[in-house]
Amino acid sequence: MISRADLERLLAEDVPAGDLTTDALGIGDRPGRMVFAARHDMVLAGVEVAAKMMDGLTVVLHARDGDQLSAGAPILEARGPAADLHRAWKAAQTLLEILSGIATATRAVVDAAAPVPVATTRKTVPGARALSQLAVRAGGGILHRHGLSETILIFDEHRLFLAGESLGEIAKRLRRTQPEKALAVEVSTIDEAAEAAVAGFDVVQLEKFTPEAVAELVARLPERGRRARLAAAGGINPNNAAAYVSAGADLLVTSWPYTARPRDVAVTFAAD
Repeated sequence: MISRADLERLLAEDVPAGDLTTDALGIGDRPGRMVFAARHDMVLAGVEVAAKMMDGLTVVLHARDGDQLSAGAPILEARGPAADLHRAWKAAQTLLEILSGIATATRAVVDAAAPVPVATTRKTVPGARALSQLAVRAGGGILHRHGLSETILIFDEHRLFLAGESLGEIAKRLRRTQPEKALAVEVSTIDEAAEAAVAGFDVVQLEKFTPEAVAELVARLPERGRRARLAAAGGINPNNAAAYVSAGADLLVTSWPYTARPRDVAVTFAAD
């Protein structure tokens, strides 16, 4: 959820004390319009947020988040005073470009992994998580974790404080203290993964396993361990996603879309 205060902060970065150029030229009250369009093929994300940044303008949306756009396809048109057009222009354009880059990258992994779901991590730029996750959803991905308050995921960094407790003992402890929550644990070896699955964890996150290691684990799991969902994580991208799916992963976990190159959005102005 992007609040009004969040939108104001996005605009304030670019216009902290007014638009000096537009004010100096004395053109702020003159009417005009600007049109945003995809410069290249892209999956659109952030268009409704961009529209809300255009206070004082009349905005018409030509596309929605999640739409696959071809080069040249219109995204939105805004009309109103030049001061309001210039206030929103670059901030909205940059937002659309960055979020559409994430959405387009997410869609590439999702398509490669189908029908297995693709979840993105919480490794976003601090302060930009809600926007990044909006883009992931537009690209067809799901969210691995909104944050530490949402899910239980045991790392080695937790286990080192547990004085050598086995995975089975840890699972029992968590079933007592958080009986309504699904339990996940990250592991780095096949033996550890097999132990976690049998111990009763709902999700076993396979950190930097190769597809071959995932396949070996699947073959080794006893029947009672196969109730656990296997999440392949670390280095997942469109080039290897299908291999992990073929190996038997139930879920792919990735941060790769967050580093995607922005998708160019063309903006054209006209005076009315």
